[in-house]
Amino acid sequence: MRPMSRFEKKFGKYAIPNLSTVLIACYAVGYIIQLINGNFLYYLTLNPYEILHGQVWRLVSWVLVPPSMGNIFTTLIMLYFYWSIGTTLERTWGTYRYNVYIFSGMLFTVLGSFIAMGAAYLFYGEAWGLSSLGKLIFQAGSVYFSTYYINMSIFLAFAATFPDVQVLLMFLVPIKVKWLGIVYAVIIGFEFIGSKGNVLLGGLVTVNFSFFLRIAILSSLLNFIVFFFTSRNRIIRSPKQMKRQYEYKREVHRNTAVTKHKCAICGRTDESNPELEFRFCSKCNGNYEYCQEHLFSHKHIL
Repeated sequence: MRPMSRFEKKFGKYAIPNLSTVLIACYAVGYIIQLINGNFLYYLTLNPYEILHGQVWRLVSWVLVPPSMGNIFTTLIMLYFYWSIGTTLERTWGTYRYNVYIFSGMLFTVLGSFIAMGAAYLFYGEAWGLSSLGKLIFQAGSVYFSTYYINMSIFLAFAATFPDVQVLLMFLVPIKVKWLGIVYAVIIGFEFIGSKGNVLLGGLVTVNFSFFLRIAILSSLLNFIVFFFTSRNRIIRSPKQMKRQYEYKREVHRNTAVTKHKCAICGRTDESNPELEFRFCSKCNGNYEYCQEHLFSHKHIL
């Protein structure tokens, strides 16, 4: 069993178990809202402009905004996939460390949205915040700070932790998850470097949202970057390595376990032979214990 850190000993009791289930439940609520009234999601997005103007619920409600929705079948498959890999990571890392990973990604995303707003004022002037056009700009830019890259960070962490696990691409082609992770990393890299992000707002002005997208990518995946460069030597394991580690720990525990009873003649213990009964001999000089087979046949020690 891995040793607990000082912070885990202090704050581990507050960790949320089955956090992946909670996330998927939030996405499910978001999909329901999207089906009923998709425009209402704009009141939930991570919009720092509106947060500073009193809509503080957006600091949390953006988690309800789900990733892009396809048909019902692909959506259910996507939700199950992220639930599965998230649950596996929690069981492997422990509830506390998985909580730290997810919530740090969310915190970095929130901070990134405010940094993006500051950059917008820096490059385009404070006039943005004094007009209806400014509100439109921040509303459009807020959609980049979403759960999409949070999910991506979960997948990349799974690929780094279990690089040799195979998944079925398109339900047909077996492929190791590390190759999918590399492909996704390349795609994100192209998005970060080659993003244009030009959007025509209100039919009046074209705004370049590339800096919104780049800050969103960097902030949302910062938890994975920190995790990978600080923990990769300890967490990259194949299923075979995990099995060998489990069997090794079990064997060490078996060989070093403290036993309560041990026969002074044959050496058998209640650990190796739990079916035996052990008794102390009142005629022996000392605390000598014998199994049921040698209790009445042994030579007394005087």
